[in-house]
Amino acid sequence: MAEPEATGTDGAPTTGGTAGPGSPPPPGRTSPQSIAVWVGVALVGALGWGVLALSRGEEISAAWLLAAALGSYAIGYRFYSRFIATRVLRLDKTRATPAERLDNGVDFHPTDRRVLFGHHFAAVAGAGPLVGPVLAAQMGYLPGTIWIVAGVIFAGAVQDMVTLFFSTRRDGRSLGQMARDEIGPVGGAAALVAVFVIMVILLAVLALVIVNALAHSPWGVFSIGMTIPIALFMGVYLRVLRPGRVTEVSVIGVALLLLAIVAGGWVADSSWASTFTLEKETLVIWMVVYGFIASVLPVWLLLAPRDYLSTFMKVGTIALMAVGVVLAMPTLKMPSVTDFAAGGDGPVFAGSMFPFVFITIACGALSGFHSLVASGTTPKMIQKETQVRVIGYGAMLTESFVAVMAVIAASIIEPGLFFAVNSPGGVIGATVQTASKAVTDFGFAISPEALAQAAKDVEEASLLSRTGGAPTFALGMSEIFSSVIGGAGMKAFWYHFAIMFEALFILTTVDAGTRVGRFMLQDTLGNVHKSFKDVSWKPGVWLASAVVVGGWGYFLWVGVKDPLGGINQLFPLFGIANQLLAAVALAVCTTLLVKSGRLKWAWVTGVPLAWDVAVTLTASYQKIFSDDVKVGFFAQREKYQTGIDAGKVLPPAKNMDDMHTVVTNATVDGVLSALFAVLIVIVLVDAARVCLKAVRNPESVSLSEVPWTESKIIAPAGLIATAEEKAELAAAGLDGDGGKAKEPVA
Repeated sequence: MAEPEATGTDGAPTTGGTAGPGSPPPPGRTSPQSIAVWVGVALVGALGWGVLALSRGEEISAAWLLAAALGSYAIGYRFYSRFIATRVLRLDKTRATPAERLDNGVDFHPTDRRVLFGHHFAAVAGAGPLVGPVLAAQMGYLPGTIWIVAGVIFAGAVQDMVTLFFSTRRDGRSLGQMARDEIGPVGGAAALVAVFVIMVILLAVLALVIVNALAHSPWGVFSIGMTIPIALFMGVYLRVLRPGRVTEVSVIGVALLLLAIVAGGWVADSSWASTFTLEKETLVIWMVVYGFIASVLPVWLLLAPRDYLSTFMKVGTIALMAVGVVLAMPTLKMPSVTDFAAGGDGPVFAGSMFPFVFITIACGALSGFHSLVASGTTPKMIQKETQVRVIGYGAMLTESFVAVMAVIAASIIEPGLFFAVNSPGGVIGATVQTASKAVTDFGFAISPEALAQAAKDVEEASLLSRTGGAPTFALGMSEIFSSVIGGAGMKAFWYHFAIMFEALFILTTVDAGTRVGRFMLQDTLGNVHKSFKDVSWKPGVWLASAVVVGGWGYFLWVGVKDPLGGINQLFPLFGIANQLLAAVALAVCTTLLVKSGRLKWAWVTGVPLAWDVAVTLTASYQKIFSDDVKVGFFAQREKYQTGIDAGKVLPPAKNMDDMHTVVTNATVDGVLSALFAVLIVIVLVDAARVCLKAVRNPESVSLSEVPWTESKIIAPAGLIATAEEKAELAAAGLDGDGGKAKEPVA
């Protein structure tokens, strides 16, 4: 029998459409002042979209793009996320979360919603929102912006919020385990295999970006290294010295972080520089060691405070960029839509706008990786079920805003410079003269002198073929900040600050992802040996953590040693694999909505699921079967195999051994693409079977949701307490941070 949508304070079910004692109250009457404010917000967003849509080749201010995004985010959070919280999920503030019921001080720990928001945001916001939108700017700024904003409101933030809700109702079970429990052994097994393999690939890719950013950068290594002892201090401060004093520790932590950033510059110019100048291989070792330690230490000691601390820098820097856009009013120099959108022959990445612009952007709009965190660390730390909205939906909107700023950063620099930076050396050559000619042939003129000057401005020997997106984002950031502070003379400082900022941005995803991988592997092994079901069982913790870091660490190590091996071999799978993972999450969420009696609301996750499946399976099909060697893996394999047979060496290979490696890589990528697609189709078919059965025979439905237990914790649902919440806290003798009530909550 399907379980009820919500339960009251006595544990009795509330049926039909009537709100129970534990359900959110129905929306009250909106005041005229509130109506006026939201009408104004809507008009700002609409005006921004109108200007973007009606521009016909002329340069317009980036501030209009900013207005369109912020207005849309505000409306989406205020109305759509509230609708999901109150009508679809029916969040219950009287229901104890696993963090409260299973608190063990290691993995399960009720965490202040502000600290947890910081942890969740830092864990999900990795390389994707910084580099994906930059690369997608090849198609123009408008296609990417539309997908980033619309995609996050109706797909990405919905996935994160709903996955977090259902995992919280199931003691923080991982996505793969939820699939097995709710869909069945066939679809569940396919999901477990796909999710774990994809996760290892994603973590290795993210780690490679960090290694490339921090290699030979004493400033970055010192500043990021110092965040670890600062986070340990903050964890002890909140747990032992001054429990619950979030505001105090925030001020101290931010001050120490700013000092670490400034001190990094001093170290880089001192005799200590050589100590913190690390080779890529050394960085890999340190990252593997750190990833293991971070995944086994109590979550309150290192992971949560470090992510919270990082969020101040991440959100603070992006917010300052937005302020800089408003003050400097830079223009969007990239066309709204380029010829590459239709032709699919762009030098940055091959393929037409549909489906590859959606695959390239990934994390800024919809990211399967987020579902791993939303069913990993976060549900084990959330204080109140009602906080699912701000943490799940709100953190994803924040990450999407990062993606919008990345679009702006890529679009305010000269298009000629953009393509010179992001095109591979085999396309533009190795000199400013050859690059200038190649880029001019693309239709975006730039002189050799301008290319040389751009590199000189940021104190780099060359900016040619600095692919991957990160250097372009840094160029855009330096352009914005130097326009407001310091002028052209500060461009180099802001550029290198941005590179360090990006490394910090991504590192928090790797450590949280490793812990999530540990939970996932323990859940999976728990199906064989029950001891692994206890995520705090020490032998299981150490073994699972070692397997996870060993997995991504191996691919990372080989990739650093061999430009064509290791994770470099699997890098082309990153975008599609991430979006296929989102399909698993949305399929599980849709199945759970149907099974739990919410069939009329299943479209909330079902519609984005249908879109994501259409995009990812189309991309998978093209990557497998396309005759274009720039797109199809097997077409590329055939080209290089033909070259081997003819005794020719084709770029990027430098010798015949490289030629064989390219053939192997293309074969592996093609086979894995087909395997992932087949596994996802199995999950979808099995999920559809379960949903159909639940609709036809509701009495046969069983759910793995844990029974209702009364919560003794009182805490605000949002980052800022409402007047009603303040009164409730005061009545319980608690301050604004909230906490466990001394008496049972009526």
